[in-house]
Amino acid sequence: MDEIRKIYSILYDSYGPQGWWPLLGLKGGVNPTKTGSVNGYHPGDYSYPRNSAERFEICCGAVLTQNTSWPQVEKALLALKDEGLLSSTAMHYSDVEKIKPRIKPAGYFNQKAQYLKELTSFFINLRGVPRRDDVLGIKGVGDETADSIMLYAFGQASFVVDAYTHRIFTRMGLVEKDAKYLEIKKMFEDALATDVELYQEYHALIVEHAKRHCKTKPECEGCVLKEICKY
Repeated sequence: MDEIRKIYSILYDSYGPQGWWPLLGLKGGVNPTKTGSVNGYHPGDYSYPRNSAERFEICCGAVLTQNTSWPQVEKALLALKDEGLLSSTAMHYSDVEKIKPRIKPAGYFNQKAQYLKELTSFFINLRGVPRRDDVLGIKGVGDETADSIMLYAFGQASFVVDAYTHRIFTRMGLVEKDAKYLEIKKMFEDALATDVELYQEYHALIVEHAKRHCKTKPECEGCVLKEICKY
């Protein structure tokens, strides 16, 4: 769909590269357009993750960000790191009760601690790049989390759909209110070239636009999509 590509161009021209996925080790990595947390981004540099440790951190972040904001996830990741638990080996051998208090900022810490343990078992036994269906088999991992892991941790072209995507593109008149996750995912993947960098940027730009303008109660004044929005 030409509209999907046009919207990407408008958002990218307005906000520029977003530098997702944020990583704790990139202290100097700042994207001033980013709302909320501003550390750990790498705009225009698509070489991350560069090692297994960064890949594992992204996987953990994808689980922790369920039903919460990124700044809260960052607090949880920092607490895990300070306790020496932000590695697949350390988390594998750690008792789940030790993980729980560290990830409280991200909410649902009882469930998410169990999910992290399941994720870790999967990660340390992994050889090569997983299939999306294999990632979906991890307890606590649904479509959005699986696509985040595939796209950002393993560099596979699997488009991520989140609540912001549904909100914006429903208002744009391109998605039905009751559209299912896989329907929206297919719409984007059919419209776009199969390109990891493009998928990463588009997802991050959608998040940024939703936080700036397309909020639960939209702030249409100054919205870069205002002229083509059906809302």
